Amino acid sequence: MAIEMATASVDGLGDVVGALRDWQGDDTPHQLHPGDVGWFWRFGAEKTAASIRTWRRDGAIVALGLLDEADLIRIAFDPAALQDAELAEQVAADVAEPERGVLVAGKVFVEAPAGSLVKDMLFKAGWNLDEPWVPVRRDLSQPVPVPELRVDVIGSEEAHERVTVQRESFDGSTFTNERWFTMADGIPYADARCLVGRNQLGESVAAVTVWSAGEGKPGYLEPMGVHRMHRGRGYGEAITLAAAHALQEMGASVAYTCTPGFNVGAIATYEAAGFVRGEDLRDLRRDA
Repeated sequence: MAIEMATASVDGLGDVVGALRDWQGDDTPHQLHPGDVGWFWRFGAEKTAASIRTWRRDGAIVALGLLDEADLIRIAFDPAALQDAELAEQVAADVAEPERGVLVAGKVFVEAPAGSLVKDMLFKAGWNLDEPWVPVRRDLSQPVPVPELRVDVIGSEEAHERVTVQRESFDGSTFTNERWFTMADGIPYADARCLVGRNQLGESVAAVTVWSAGEGKPGYLEPMGVHRMHRGRGYGEAITLAAAHALQEMGASVAYTCTPGFNVGAIATYEAAGFVRGEDLRDLRRDA
């Protein structure tokens, strides 16, 4: 059957999130998670839909990509189609040719799961490996210690605290109260929680959002941050433990995230919280 690429519609976002949930598994390669779409949803359903490309065969989604930026697409595949030659050829052509409406001309980036045929095709076509990202994960089959930090699940009344920690954790953050409410209205957030850690004075010192893909599937941390005024006190490790504990309560099989290889502080924080570093992952880059 012919493969058709299209931009997602707002009405079709449920199918997109459903496909990503179905594709998650402990034995499948690291790839786009429903939580990635959920975090992007802070910009609104319309922009989220406009930033998603789907590839369908006989009406079923077999691959999809999220345009995190105009020059970066993060692609996920039905695990049964990772080595599908027809699909790989179609996706490779669509991301390489700007007139097809996926990536812009010039320098661009593609994230694709390890072991996917499209990654091999793009590499052979002259694309280069980009800087490493480091996946970390913690098995949730055993009890997770409860951190020595007060951690609250954030609702609408405390959303501003989650937003404040985010803005004070990441330089240039554009997160706002309005964007938190927009994110919380999104389909993926039905399986998510925002957590805020407080010190002994009750001050908000760290925060994380955790995303479930369903019972027995990997759960995702995105994003996690510590308020710049409260760093160096172990709050990053504590809120990461709280995230793993929350995902365990939500039925996740593992808790995982991915961070740039140069961010040695974040990697050390995750490892201190019992997360195990995996093999480096690299996007593909086409230079201008």
